[in-house]
Amino acid sequence: MGGISIWQLLIVVLIVVLLFGTKKLRGLGADLGSAVKGFKKAISDEDQDKKDADFEQQKLADKKEQAEPLTPQEQDKAKDKDRV
Repeated sequence: MGGISIWQLLIVVLIVVLLFGTKKLRGLGADLGSAVKGFKKAISDEDQDKKDADFEQQKLADKKEQAEPLTPQEQDKAKDKDRV
């Protein structure tokens, strides 16, 4: 029971190069690399967007806490706005 030896791996690589050619394989490698970079960028952008949204929500919550208390009439108006 054995794995793949170095000679078997070299033969497979040689057959692939002969079938597709180096130019096509180079293009395939570049496309694959750019796809991986795009995926990583999308993931990091999504994380950054989530952090920005959390920051904005916290900022709004802080502003509400610092605001002066509302009169009972203003509280009723605010509740009516929230319902609509």
